Amino acid sequence: MAIELTMPRLSDTMESGTIIKWNVKEGDAVSAGDVVADVETDKATMEMQVYDDGKVSRIVVPEGKTVAVGTLIAVIDDGSGEAAAPAAPEAAAPAKPAAPASSPTAATQAAPTRPAPSPASSVAGEASRMRVSPVARRLADEHGVELGSIRGSGPAGRIVKQDVLAAIENRAAAGTPPARVETSVALPVPAMRTAVAASTTALSAPGRPGGEVPLSGMRQTIARRLVESKQTIPHYQVTVRIDMDPVMALRKDLNTQLADQGVRLSVNDFIVRGCAVAMAEHPFMNASWGGDRILLHGAVNVGVAVSLPADRGGGLVVPTIRDADRKSLRWISEETKQLAEKARTKGLSVEEMSDATFTVSNLGMFGVEHFTAVINPPNSAILACGAALEQPVVRNGQLAVGHEMQATLSLDHRVIDGAMGAAWLATLKHLLEHPATLLV
Repeated sequence: MAIELTMPRLSDTMESGTIIKWNVKEGDAVSAGDVVADVETDKATMEMQVYDDGKVSRIVVPEGKTVAVGTLIAVIDDGSGEAAAPAAPEAAAPAKPAAPASSPTAATQAAPTRPAPSPASSVAGEASRMRVSPVARRLADEHGVELGSIRGSGPAGRIVKQDVLAAIENRAAAGTPPARVETSVALPVPAMRTAVAASTTALSAPGRPGGEVPLSGMRQTIARRLVESKQTIPHYQVTVRIDMDPVMALRKDLNTQLADQGVRLSVNDFIVRGCAVAMAEHPFMNASWGGDRILLHGAVNVGVAVSLPADRGGGLVVPTIRDADRKSLRWISEETKQLAEKARTKGLSVEEMSDATFTVSNLGMFGVEHFTAVINPPNSAILACGAALEQPVVRNGQLAVGHEMQATLSLDHRVIDGAMGAAWLATLKHLLEHPATLLV
């Protein structure tokens, strides 16, 4: 009997999903619980399992395609031998009606004349069957790059924009001229001189190719939520400078003592722990706007912003460290590393990104000194941390060299007043300048 696999709803807000990678091919045997595909939802890239034994008889939706929840994506034969109606072929996109030749719009949008079929057509046929993103294919066509000569770096060897750009740069470095499309246009002499001059300038100083990047489901969700955040939450910021010499010294000592156990604490681990302890002391920093009331949360759950690599579509996810005020630095460090690694490779589950009551965004590893962050609803605050930089400082009335970090708190004024935010920052500053208090 044929078992139809449809696009599952992997999160409460998911309306469509993108097949990032098929882990099986037609003809493969599968067992209940096997992960057959990686699916990008509006929140994360997640694993899709099957719940029956059988053989993959048909893959309907190819990698890279986005379909609505409930759409048929594959068919599994369970081997029972029962007849089943064949799956309907995937509906083709309706063709656009051709515009009349006399229409100015049709003349503007007409495709360039293609050469008569030749041995090169077989190469084009092979290229059309490759896994190529729409942007990469368009760039290749514009610059005369043969897709068959490119090795894709995307999922399952898919050729992406960066692969085509690299091929264009390599060709330019080797001095190979790009394919040119010649057109014949009658111009008045002055205009012809201008066109020749512009052409000469363009050839002597070629610019980088433009293009378009289609939005992934995750990027669309990020855009929608952040616009909503800025439009509906009255943001304001408070900044403080923190003496990080005590943290740097304690971190060095602890990492030396714990090296044989494979433990390596980061500055961010101290920050997450400090934020959690300070939140436990200031309940309104662990709250959300409830429309006609303020919701005070019991658990202190700190979200840690993690950037995703370009080959996974980029973007930002926020895994949650639950009950962070009750966890040791060592525990926070290990959990953060595991979640960040999973986010950048397999993808996080909805559970791993849920229920954060506060967020830490740290760009210190990039050398950033100061920035402000947008609140991640339904949180009421987010802390933006810069680098702990060595610089001239005043210690006990004397000029010295020390490490200082700027921390900027973005707050929802409906929930947290300025004095309340400043009091929380003062507590965080005290904890980080006396980091031994974070060990107990």
